[in-house]
Amino acid sequence: HVQLVESGGGSVQAGGSLRLSCAVSSWPHGRGCMGWFRQAPGKQREGVAGHYGGRFTTYKSSVRGRFIISKDNSANTLYLQMNNLQPGDTGMYYCAADDRCNNPLNANEFPHWGQGTQVTVS
Repeated sequence: HVQLVESGGGSVQAGGSLRLSCAVSSWPHGRGCMGWFRQAPGKQREGVAGHYGGRFTTYKSSVRGRFIISKDNSANTLYLQMNNLQPGDTGMYYCAADDRCNNPLNANEFPHWGQGTQVTVS
């Protein structure tokens, strides 16, 4: 059973930065597919950043240029560096993983999820 544990959330002022981490108990096989998602109150969960095919990344358009997704295979950890945070980035952030995917920003493709970490930007 794959377990994912997010950390690094918090409250920051607009323009600030946070770095989220996701520790994965069992790293995806092969090149893998992993993603960061967020959910604001009353809204659907949306894909923010994805890492797939071993080295490819993709981002939601509103965060491209501000967020960076990366992973450390030796530490079984996925990261999300978030810069120039804005109030619209507020939400619960989740990481997700699977061995493969078609669209790393599509939450329906992922069977394994963490419990989330809260990010609040004011």
